[in-house]
Amino acid sequence: MKMKIKKNDLINEEELSSREIILKKISDILCTRTSETIFSEYFSHQIYREIAPDMLTCFMEEIKAVSGECFVHDSPSNLFVALKKFLLGKGFSKIHCRNEKITEYLKSFDIPFSSSEADFEIMEVGITDCEFLVARTGSVIVSSFNSGRKMNIFPPVHIVIAHRSQLVSYLDDAYRQILQKYKNNLPSLISTITGPSRTSDIEKTLVLGAHGPKQLLVFLLDN
Repeated sequence: MKMKIKKNDLINEEELSSREIILKKISDILCTRTSETIFSEYFSHQIYREIAPDMLTCFMEEIKAVSGECFVHDSPSNLFVALKKFLLGKGFSKIHCRNEKITEYLKSFDIPFSSSEADFEIMEVGITDCEFLVARTGSVIVSSFNSGRKMNIFPPVHIVIAHRSQLVSYLDDAYRQILQKYKNNLPSLISTITGPSRTSDIEKTLVLGAHGPKQLLVFLLDN
């Protein structure tokens, strides 16, 4: 946005510091801006594309587009058998899980894991649940009530166990339901995970796992 500065302003600015000049320019812009121009042109537009053909298919396509993976199973038994096969096939032995319900299944299917803080830093895989799955963006919504704060950031491989009932269409649907679910007792952290951690700050080269999990996998129970 170009600004018109009067002669008097130029003369006065010679006596001002750089910080004062910047603040003055910001103040001048705010004084001339009207509220009617802010976002008004977008009110009649649809922000999100429609969900098609259904939420599950949309979620699977979107999470794949951001380098994540989703595996759908029709029973808990099939899900955890497939999870065990995946972990063995990749040679993972240092598995960490703190969710009591999930750990019961891991024990039932003889999947070795640890919940000990002493084993936290050496984990290869972290297994958690989630709050919601967002179909339109392929995102996973997690909170500190799931498995704490660190389990969504530290593991090199993050595996999320979810249920089809946790699928919502859009981000605002997830946030609305979180407010309804927790009311005045909101988690200290609510975070949106869209694919593995990534950055392209260094020479514009995409790097996965730069400041979080290198892999994100969702094992979803559909029944």
